[in-house]
Amino acid sequence: MVYPETFTGFQVNGSDTWTEFHKNEFQPKPFGDYDVDIKIAACGICGSDLHTLSGGWGEQYFPLCVGHEIVGTALRVGPKVTLIKPGQRVGVGAQSYSCLDCRQCKADNETYCRKQLDTYGAKWPDTGIISQGGYSSHVRTHEHWVFPIPDALPTVQAAPMLCAGLTAYSPLVRNGCGPGKKVGIVGLGGIGHFGLLFAKALGAETWVISRTHSKEADCKEMGADGFLATADGKDWNKDHIMTFDMILNTASSTEGMDLGAYLQLLDVHGHFVSVGLPEGEGQPMKSQDLLSNGVLVGASHLGSRKEVLAMLQLAADKGIKSWVEEIPISAENLKTALLRLHDNKVRYRFTLTDYEKEFGA
Repeated sequence: MVYPETFTGFQVNGSDTWTEFHKNEFQPKPFGDYDVDIKIAACGICGSDLHTLSGGWGEQYFPLCVGHEIVGTALRVGPKVTLIKPGQRVGVGAQSYSCLDCRQCKADNETYCRKQLDTYGAKWPDTGIISQGGYSSHVRTHEHWVFPIPDALPTVQAAPMLCAGLTAYSPLVRNGCGPGKKVGIVGLGGIGHFGLLFAKALGAETWVISRTHSKEADCKEMGADGFLATADGKDWNKDHIMTFDMILNTASSTEGMDLGAYLQLLDVHGHFVSVGLPEGEGQPMKSQDLLSNGVLVGASHLGSRKEVLAMLQLAADKGIKSWVEEIPISAENLKTALLRLHDNKVRYRFTLTDYEKEFGA
């Protein structure tokens, strides 16, 4: 590899061979005035990586290197960069570009920009180059989506916050999570465990809603105020009907889900916000389920730069710790980790480490 002309990463050639990783060189987009080149030290493994590589989210540009929970060191910055300095420990999440000029961008809603581009799998305008992710030696990203990591946050802990953490944090703060509020977290996976940790850190009474009691002890250890299991029977929700201010749905599957029973938990005009992205058609919803409490149903996508910085600082100030398993990056370990993620055999996040052993110092 001749830096910075080419980077090296673990790519998959197609969805039919999604567990076969190949170490390849690839061409990043041309270096721009506002770009930052980052040498990667760690990267979280996200459910998005699995859905993308396996074909669950449709056709993709292959060969593809995924990974968008990146932490590393800024090596090179463009001549117009003001937000990042060389040598800083920084992070990159799931988004790497927006226009920064539209109504949405100017209102700190840049994740909803019509021109937004993903950190991997996106075609850069005017170049035809496909963005490649963090299972690689380096990443090149516009400064707006490069975030300084507070000193108090260990790299391995910080990495999964950059997608899973933000995906939970943004809808919590935008929907009023805080003291005096009762918040429900549906599903205790990678995003859900961050939902619990951040809702508690923000001061809300926080309950977890899961299918069974298998993760109840973990929830209590993370600070949950209560736990509901839908497998307890048709009246699992009766003691809490119309008592929740907000429910954050992080579930990656809606199979067998009685949405109406969840919506009954919400107070008048309470918010049910989904951030999980199940494959397939998703959950049907009846208009009748919305009437008895005037519930509002919506969704959330990532979060703004301001929210990323606030989230990281909250995690540093409150000592929030991701439940993370470290995995040294290699082709074989990536296969093992993705298969375990596919089988839901992770509590609750993987972070890839030992990058120098694969890509050099």
